[in-house]
Amino acid sequence: MNKAEQLGLELAQEKKVDFEIGDTIKVHYKIVEGTRERIQVYEGTVIAINNRGVARTFTVRRISYDVGVERVFPINSPRIAKIEITKKSAVRRSKLYFLRGLKGKASKLKERKGRVSLKSIPATTEAPAAVQE
Repeated sequence: MNKAEQLGLELAQEKKVDFEIGDTIKVHYKIVEGTRERIQVYEGTVIAINNRGVARTFTVRRISYDVGVERVFPINSPRIAKIEITKKSAVRRSKLYFLRGLKGKASKLKERKGRVSLKSIPATTEAPAAVQE
């Protein structure tokens, strides 16, 4: 392991990733516009996860106005507020690049059967604040 990878491991906060290829997720991403900061939600299907140490990324694809849009997010980015899993799908591939050539109902993935817990992944690893009643 070289010095850059060691430094990256020290600086990166490890986030637990509960989603898989084929899952439909909502990524709450922090956008900075001038002096203001807002959260934009990007919802789509995870078509790829690249595990390269600290620089792990995942690719999310969605259809916007009949045009396929893909976006690559770094998993350890401080700009990701949280990730919500909305649907789990049953797939048999590690990369779903074939979805790029499909349209309409042909691009739908089968939902995974069985008991599935849908979780949201918080951006920080801090303990939740106590609820005041």
